[in-house]
Amino acid sequence: MRAKITYCVTAAVLVIYFVLAGSRGVLLIKQGTALTVALGVAVLVLPVIGVWFLWKNTQFVSHANRLAAELDAEGGLPVDELVRTPGGRIDRTSADAVFAERRAQTEDSPDDWRCWFRLAIAYHDARDTPRARKAMQRAIALHDGKPVQA
Repeated sequence: MRAKITYCVTAAVLVIYFVLAGSRGVLLIKQGTALTVALGVAVLVLPVIGVWFLWKNTQFVSHANRLAAELDAEGGLPVDELVRTPGGRIDRTSADAVFAERRAQTEDSPDDWRCWFRLAIAYHDARDTPRARKAMQRAIALHDGKPVQA
């Protein structure tokens, strides 16, 4: 629940920033000189990119949460069996062992979104966020019956 609140607060702050930046871009464009119009357009591009990024990220999180809820209802969410340091960080050796197991399961069932979901969790636990995101995107695509890129 805490993560959802943090995400919503961050998204709200970003939206406020986008509105403020966009309004400054409009003010620059209204000045009418070549330089201020060029700067105004440049300032307007940033909020547009930001809104697009926020929308895509929100869609990704929503889809991942939907898959997590479905997997939880099936009783298939991975159990946290990782060894942790006294400070609470995941032990790298433990994460690597679980990762190897999840990777083998995914190789055995490459078309099962559940395996890709669990692999994404293992990548995340191993601190490999880019691969975790790609594995989760693959899980979402397989779940939704969309074509999967190799």
